[in-house]
Amino acid sequence: MILSDFERIGIGPVDLMQELRVLGGVSRFVIPSEVCEARNLRGAIGLLPVSEVMKRYWVYIVTNRAGTLYVGVTNDLQRRLWEHKNHLLPGFTSRYVIDRVVYVEETNDVTAAIEREKEIKGWRRSKKEELIESANPKWRDLSLDW
Repeated sequence: MILSDFERIGIGPVDLMQELRVLGGVSRFVIPSEVCEARNLRGAIGLLPVSEVMKRYWVYIVTNRAGTLYVGVTNDLQRRLWEHKNHLLPGFTSRYVIDRVVYVEETNDVTAAIEREKEIKGWRRSKKEELIESANPKWRDLSLDW
């Protein structure tokens, strides 16, 4: 089945995806057996190129003890934050020991993520602080929950 086949039978691939495996550039959606039974399907596996799979992107703000802010975007939040915390990439975040994530937004649209990152980067510091405090008033390191 391809994505349009899922939609034709009323199955939203995001809602019903039990697992997503990426092998050799092909992603496989496995629909749970109870869903197949409820819809009188004999089993459904959808193959899509990785480029068509619904991906996730994050815009995030990280900081350090001194309160220096860095705004970034990534398609793998845990990996990227691990890189920040372990100072693996040379540059601003390593130089200023930026290692605490204090704000995160998620989207499925890479263009929207990049635009949002640029928008936030263009804000005054006070507006960035308001955004952080609207979701994380104590500026807790959100990665501690992961």
